[in-house]
Amino acid sequence: MFNIYEPAEDSYLLVNVLKRKIPFLLKDNPNLKILEIGCGSGIQIKNLLNLGVKKENIFCCDINPKAVEKCKELEINCVLSNLFENVEGKYNVIIFNPPYLPENKDEPKSSKLATTGGKKGSELINKFLKSAKKYLEKNGEVFLLTSSLTQGIDFTNYEINLVAKKKIFFEELFVWGLIV
Repeated sequence: MFNIYEPAEDSYLLVNVLKRKIPFLLKDNPNLKILEIGCGSGIQIKNLLNLGVKKENIFCCDINPKAVEKCKELEINCVLSNLFENVEGKYNVIIFNPPYLPENKDEPKSSKLATTGGKKGSELINKFLKSAKKYLEKNGEVFLLTSSLTQGIDFTNYEINLVAKKKIFFEELFVWGLIV
């Protein structure tokens, strides 16, 4: 069985972005509907709840059954899904802290699901980007985390804004705000 991705520098960078952005979005729309793809440990869900997002307006999914169970403990609607496979509806905000690292043949299989985004690191991200716009409400926004190690991201059809970045010892992390 695969391990749940535990919060690290990337998770905390995204937490800080959402702490800045979500209150502003909630002022305009108190019924903000948010989808998190790849909920992992539930750190972003806890953050959203603390920021005042209504529990019934948060939906999440993960490919890892352990992560789905952990997030269901927060009484959030969470399903087992490979990206948008079992997702319905449209959302004002979509959050994704994906596996973004290029493939490393020496990495154990138990952690690859949470860290490896394909040979270049971007294959899963690009698959996500092709589908995400179908699930966004008009004027909706995607918050996507990537790394300087990720190669070949295709942002076609999105207006991209760098929202935050953080240098860590071997890479730089980026949070992008994407609008269709």
